[in-house]
Amino acid sequence: MKKILEIYQYGECDLRFNSDLEPSLHPEMVVNLVSLFSGSMMTSLWGGNEQDILAIIRALAIADLAVSVNRKEMIKELDRHSEKFAGLIYKARREMEQKGGVFFVPVPGMTKPKN
Repeated sequence: MKKILEIYQYGECDLRFNSDLEPSLHPEMVVNLVSLFSGSMMTSLWGGNEQDILAIIRALAIADLAVSVNRKEMIKELDRHSEKFAGLIYKARREMEQKGGVFFVPVPGMTKPKN
């Protein structure tokens, strides 16, 4: 098992991040992570506390943009990359649905339906 991201809060203003992964040494890992995250978020592999986790992911993304040297350029890059991934994910999702797969895409403030 790999630790993808772990965040601990020590006191009021002390956050510490930890990971077993090293994307700076293996940049291709980021593409693999996007695929893994997307697959988990659209299927029953997602853990059940989607609303809380998505809120934390969004808070982390907003904080990243807030401290970015060039926020507008970062948003353009995120938009460009996510658009490419969206096309690939849509295609893969359609292929899996044709084979009987069932997907759920959570929207903000919504949790996975109980099966």
